Amino acid sequence: MTLSVAPIVADGSDPVPAQAGIGLKAQHYLEIIETRPPLGWFEAHPENYMGAGGPPHQYLTAIRELYPLSLHGVGMALGGDEALDKNHLNRFRALVERYEPGLVSEHLAWCRRGGVYYNDLLPAPYTEAVLDTLTGHIDQMQSALGRTILVENPSTYVTFDDSYIPETEFLAEAAKRTGCGLLLDVNNVYVSGVNQGFDPYAYIDAFPVEAVGEIHLAGHLEEIRIPGGRLLIDDHGSDIIEDVWALYAHALARTGPVPTLIERDNNIPALGELLAEAARADEIMLGSKQQMRAS
Repeated sequence: MTLSVAPIVADGSDPVPAQAGIGLKAQHYLEIIETRPPLGWFEAHPENYMGAGGPPHQYLTAIRELYPLSLHGVGMALGGDEALDKNHLNRFRALVERYEPGLVSEHLAWCRRGGVYYNDLLPAPYTEAVLDTLTGHIDQMQSALGRTILVENPSTYVTFDDSYIPETEFLAEAAKRTGCGLLLDVNNVYVSGVNQGFDPYAYIDAFPVEAVGEIHLAGHLEEIRIPGGRLLIDDHGSDIIEDVWALYAHALARTGPVPTLIERDNNIPALGELLAEAARADEIMLGSKQQMRAS
């Protein structure tokens, strides 16, 4: 299937199309600019572009002129109990103003404590107190950026004894209180379902899909085999497995066509391999659209 790149409109605020995109990686910069592959959009981690200038900005500027862009943050710590880092938030805002991305997203997680940043997106308990803190952080971020953000469901490995709000209800309430959208990471649903023993299809069925503005797909690692079960690690380091593709099709049956990202943050392959996975996502999205029309 051949896709055309969505054109940039005059004011630079072009939306991210309901097509597949891939995460932008430095080793692919030149090939993207030289070959201009038929792809819907690119997503970048803002933390990689918070310097004042240099080659990262030169390449990102060139690619932004060719494709719609999404910014997907990993360091805001929305789910933490400490105040947001104002310097980080200001740098994020500067990037949004500079590149005018079609989508901006962050995680339902925390990654900072006492001024120290960790290399993990850590889970939060689902309680009313945490929900109050989270919604305050979302409001603060949206006010600072002057726009709506998407909040991503986490991949989890343990549950908290004091969590009493189901994750889908927790996310739905956060969206209701703040007006934010949601980013449905299908691989995270699969990983958490296997690790915690719940049905990922039932999770998707309970998800507040009316708020979904983006979907993520990724690979994961089965690192440890344990008696009577499996442990999956959300490492974004391998191809998307068939079970996750099937769950994606199930999600699309509820959401309809949604911008879908192919995430790869470790063991980065050739650009062509990522484009092939993006093409498969587009084919599934097209099939879902045709089924919805037929019904």
